[in-house]
Amino acid sequence: QVRLVESGGGLVQAGGSLRLSCAASGSIFSVAAMAWYRQAPGKQRELVASITSGGSTNYADSVKGRFTISRDNAKNTVYLQMNTLKPEDTAVYYCNGNIVVAGTLGGLAYWGQGTQVTVSS
Repeated sequence: QVRLVESGGGLVQAGGSLRLSCAASGSIFSVAAMAWYRQAPGKQRELVASITSGGSTNYADSVKGRFTISRDNAKNTVYLQMNTLKPEDTAVYYCNGNIVVAGTLGGLAYWGQGTQVTVSS
Protein backbone atom coordinates (compact mmCIF):
# COMPACT_ATOMS: atom_id res chain seq x y z
CA GLN A 1 0.00 0.00 0.00
CA VAL A 2 1.00 3.59 -0.61
CA ARG A 3 0.20 6.52 1.63
CA LEU A 4 0.57 10.25 1.14
CA VAL A 5 0.64 12.22 4.37
CA GLU A 6 0.44 16.02 4.38
CA SER A 7 1.52 18.36 7.12
CA GLY A 8 2.08 22.06 7.70
CA GLY A 9 -1.37 23.55 7.38
CA GLY A 10 -2.80 25.99 9.87
CA LEU A 11 -4.11 29.47 10.53
CA VAL A 12 -2.14 32.48 9.33
CA GLN A 13 -2.81 36.16 8.83
CA ALA A 14 -2.97 37.67 5.36
CA GLY A 15 0.53 38.38 4.09
CA GLY A 16 2.00 35.51 6.07
CA SER A 17 3.64 32.28 4.96
CA LEU A 18 3.17 28.55 5.39
CA ARG A 19 5.08 25.53 4.14
CA LEU A 20 3.22 22.33 3.35
CA SER A 21 4.92 18.96 3.14
CA CYS A 22 3.70 15.67 1.70
CA ALA A 23 5.59 12.43 2.16
CA ALA A 24 4.83 9.29 0.18
CA SER A 25 5.51 5.96 1.84
CA GLY A 26 4.91 2.28 1.26
CA SER A 27 5.91 -0.15 -1.46
CA ILE A 28 7.07 2.51 -3.90
CA PHE A 29 9.07 1.75 -7.02
CA SER A 30 9.05 5.26 -8.43
CA VAL A 31 7.24 8.56 -8.13
CA ALA A 32 6.53 10.55 -11.26
CA ALA A 33 4.70 13.87 -11.16
CA MET A 34 3.51 15.24 -7.83
CA ALA A 35 1.10 18.08 -7.30
CA TRP A 36 -0.86 20.16 -4.85
CA TYR A 37 -4.57 20.76 -5.27
CA ARG A 38 -6.95 22.76 -3.11
CA GLN A 39 -10.67 22.85 -2.51
CA ALA A 40 -12.47 25.76 -0.93
CA PRO A 41 -15.99 25.39 0.52
CA GLY A 42 -18.56 25.23 -2.24
CA LYS A 43 -15.94 25.13 -4.98
CA GLN A 44 -14.39 22.45 -7.15
CA ARG A 45 -10.97 21.06 -6.43
CA GLU A 46 -8.35 22.96 -8.43
CA LEU A 47 -4.72 22.42 -9.34
CA VAL A 48 -2.38 24.73 -7.47
CA ALA A 49 1.03 23.54 -8.63
CA SER A 50 2.71 20.47 -10.08
CA ILE A 51 6.26 19.22 -10.46
CA THR A 52 7.71 16.42 -12.58
CA SER A 53 10.35 13.98 -11.41
CA GLY A 54 12.86 16.09 -13.32
CA GLY A 55 11.85 19.28 -11.54
CA SER A 56 9.73 21.03 -14.17
CA THR A 57 7.01 23.05 -12.50
CA ASN A 58 3.61 24.45 -13.36
CA TYR A 59 1.46 26.89 -11.37
CA ALA A 60 -2.07 28.18 -11.36
CA ASP A 61 -2.18 31.83 -12.39
CA SER A 62 -3.62 32.77 -9.01
CA VAL A 63 -0.49 31.62 -7.14
CA LYS A 64 2.30 32.47 -9.58
CA GLY A 65 5.01 34.49 -7.91
CA ARG A 66 3.73 33.65 -4.41
CA PHE A 67 3.90 29.85 -4.16
CA THR A 68 6.84 27.55 -4.88
CA ILE A 69 6.62 23.79 -5.33
CA SER A 70 9.70 21.62 -4.80
CA ARG A 71 10.51 18.00 -4.13
CA ASP A 72 13.10 15.74 -2.57
CA ASN A 73 13.18 12.59 -4.69
CA ALA A 74 15.30 10.71 -2.17
CA LYS A 75 12.59 11.22 0.45
CA ASN A 76 9.60 10.92 -1.93
CA THR A 77 8.45 14.23 -0.52
CA VAL A 78 6.92 17.29 -2.14
CA TYR A 79 6.72 20.74 -0.60
CA LEU A 80 4.65 23.86 -1.18
CA GLN A 81 6.07 27.11 0.10
CA MET A 82 3.25 29.64 0.26
CA ASN A 83 4.12 33.31 0.70
CA THR A 84 2.06 36.49 0.73
CA LEU A 85 -1.02 34.46 1.57
CA LYS A 86 -4.45 35.92 0.88
CA PRO A 87 -7.85 35.10 2.40
CA GLU A 88 -8.86 33.58 -0.95
CA ASP A 89 -6.11 30.97 -0.48
CA THR A 90 -8.19 29.47 2.33
CA ALA A 91 -8.94 25.85 1.43
CA VAL A 92 -8.14 22.24 2.14
CA TYR A 93 -4.90 21.45 0.36
CA TYR A 94 -4.41 17.96 -1.05
CA CYS A 95 -1.24 16.26 -2.19
CA ASN A 96 -1.35 14.11 -5.31
CA GLY A 97 1.29 11.77 -6.66
CA ASN A 98 1.58 9.50 -9.68
CA ILE A 99 3.24 6.46 -8.14
CA VAL A 100 4.39 3.12 -9.44
CA VAL A 101 4.02 0.46 -6.77
CA ALA A 102 6.89 -2.00 -6.50
CA GLY A 103 6.26 -5.12 -8.55
CA THR A 104 3.66 -3.50 -10.80
CA LEU A 105 3.61 -1.76 -14.14
CA GLY A 106 2.19 1.71 -14.67
CA GLY A 107 1.53 4.54 -12.26
CA LEU A 108 -1.60 5.26 -10.31
CA ALA A 109 -2.76 8.51 -8.78
CA TYR A 110 -2.74 8.63 -5.01
CA TRP A 111 -4.16 11.36 -2.76
CA GLY A 112 -3.37 12.54 0.71
CA GLN A 113 -6.04 13.19 3.32
CA GLY A 114 -5.79 16.96 3.03
CA THR A 115 -4.59 19.72 5.31
CA GLN A 116 -6.55 22.86 6.16
CA VAL A 117 -5.07 26.26 5.36
CA THR A 118 -6.95 29.25 6.72
CA VAL A 119 -5.88 32.82 5.96
CA SER A 120 -7.49 35.53 8.06
CA SER A 121 -7.90 39.09 6.82
